[in-house]
Amino acid sequence: MEGAASLLPLIAIFAIMYFFLIRPQQKKVKEHQAMVSALRRGDQVVTQGGIVGKVARVKEGDEIEVEIAAGVTVRVVKATIAQVISKTEPAKS
Repeated sequence: MEGAASLLPLIAIFAIMYFFLIRPQQKKVKEHQAMVSALRRGDQVVTQGGIVGKVARVKEGDEIEVEIAAGVTVRVVKATIAQVISKTEPAKS
């Protein structure tokens, strides 16, 4: 019985860490993945490097092309998009 009582604080610490650290981080990752998968042409984005631009083209795979100035486009990995500043309206069909 003493062995089970000594494991109780360890289990409690793990439960606290799960609810305050692991679970919120998993939720944040899911939200980021949803944001990245919803990117489309015309969205204004900010990369993790601080570059602000407009999505010029969404490529297959994990890359997009971002226009950072008139006539200047760069290829960016989708996972490096930190924030979507403004979304474009979806095309109505």
